[in-house]
Parts: sequence; C-alpha cells; structure tokens
Amino acid sequence: MPISSILPEPLRVALRDSTAARRRNAAPLAGRLTWRLRALPAFIIIGGQKCGTSSLFNYLCQHPQILRKAGVKKEIHYFDGGFDQGIDNFAKGEAWYRAHFPMRSELRPNRITGEATPLYLFDPRVPARIASQLPDVKLIALLRNPVERSVSQYFHEKRKGREDLPLEEALRREEARIGRALQAKDYDDPDLIHHSYKLRSLYKEQIERYLTVFGRERVHVLASEEMFADPQAVLRGLFAFLGVDPEYRIPNVEARNVGTRDSKIPPAVTEYLAEYFRPHNRALFELLGRGFDW
Repeated sequence: MPISSILPEPLRVALRDSTAARRRNAAPLAGRLTWRLRALPAFIIIGGQKCGTSSLFNYLCQHPQILRKAGVKKEIHYFDGGFDQGIDNFAKGEAWYRAHFPMRSELRPNRITGEATPLYLFDPRVPARIASQLPDVKLIALLRNPVERSVSQYFHEKRKGREDLPLEEALRREEARIGRALQAKDYDDPDLIHHSYKLRSLYKEQIERYLTVFGRERVHVLASEEMFADPQAVLRGLFAFLGVDPEYRIPNVEARNVGTRDSKIPPAVTEYLAEYFRPHNRALFELLGRGFDW
C-alpha cells in the first residue's frame, strides 16, 4: 500500500502536485505545508520580456539583504494566471503564491524577497490583482529599445518552434494575428502571448496602468541599455529604492539569458520598426519625464 494512501486528502494533493513542481511550477510541497509562515514579496520585477529581467533578478539576489527561495523558478506566473499553460495559478490563491517564498523568520531583521515575471507588464489584468494582495509592494520595470526587443522576441519564439513566418511578415501581420484575442480580451490566447512583437514594445500604455494603480513613488523604471552599460551604478539607485544597503557592490555582473539574433536583420525591417515606434517612444518619455537613448 502506498504511503500516500494513508495521508489526509490535503497532504495527498500537495504530494501529488509536488512531483511535477519543477516541470510546471506547482508550489513546492514544503512551501504549501508551511505557507502561513512564509513571506510575501517586497518587490516584483514586472517586465518586460527580452529586456534583461533574468540578469536583473540575478543581480538583485546577490545582495545579502535580498533572499530568494532555493529551487523556485524565476517566473512564478501567479498574477497573470499561469501564462498559457492551461492552468490558473491566480485561482489557487495566496497559499499557493506564498509557497514560493522564504520563511518570514529567514528575512529578519532587515532582509526582503521578491519575484520576477515579465508577462506582468503586458497583461492588463495584473496591476489590480497585485494591488489587491500586495498593496505595499514595489515594482520594477526594465525596458529595452523597442526595435531590439521586438526582434529578440521574434527569434525567441522561432527557437521555441512557435513561429513559422519570416521576420518582416510576422511583424506586418501581427495586428491580424492577435486582433481576435484583443477584441475578446482573451489575454491567455497563445497568439497574443507569443506573436505580440510590436504590442509588447508599446511601453507607455503598460507603464501608465501601473502608475495609475500604484503611483510614481512605487514604480521604478529602468532602461536595460543603461543597466548593462553600468550595472553597479544602476543597482545603487535600485537598492536605495528597495530600502537595502545602496553601497553594496554585487560580485558578478555577467549578463544572463540575453537574446541573440539568428540572422542579420534587413535594414528595411529596422527602418519599419523605428518609424513605427517613434511616436510611442515620445509618448513614453513624456510620461516618465525623461528619455532613453533609443
């Protein structure tokens, strides 16, 4: 007789989920059993995709006052409901979410924890969901030149086997491919998630949603180009924003998971995207009160 058969039903469910924890990001068993003792994040890196969030999260977690739970993937996908995996993490509630974070006792006296899920910036459902459960959280948005970001996402999807169209055709057909999902407000639609190359790079609308809900003092916006050019200087300001020692210098500034191009980009594509994003970039800079070298 399996040992699991004599366990109470809640423990059997937790044990069953834990066997696939690494594969589908189910809450780890130990975390689910001790969720009431676990912390909630003091900060969230909300995005954007292919902007360097893996590197930024790695940088932050090198600070001795910032702790992450061992064995938990960077992207929890709670407030967006679970990406497009046919599940609804948000419906699992706070207990499931807390299971991904360290114990509160590990954070005493002056340590914090956080998470990073780049889809949070893009999904319009997320700001209100975060505010409902984490009203005091601090938010970090990392933005990349939209031309570079869009192209990087295209090659990411191509490597994953989710894109068959040539680059220029995929960009020019984007509106037709994602239009149905946008009209239906189906934010879990695979086409919308995977083929929204230009739409994800329209940062002004996405940042504005967070500023409206949380206010400017709780949203820290960075340019990935500035971060990679001088990580320590950018982190000094970010550490101050998070309330940890701003003078700490992380030992490893190696970039992680930086998107690469698989072929040379035709000048016509670069020109098309640059022209497309020009008015949107101006609107973003006006919103932020500062510009980036894009």
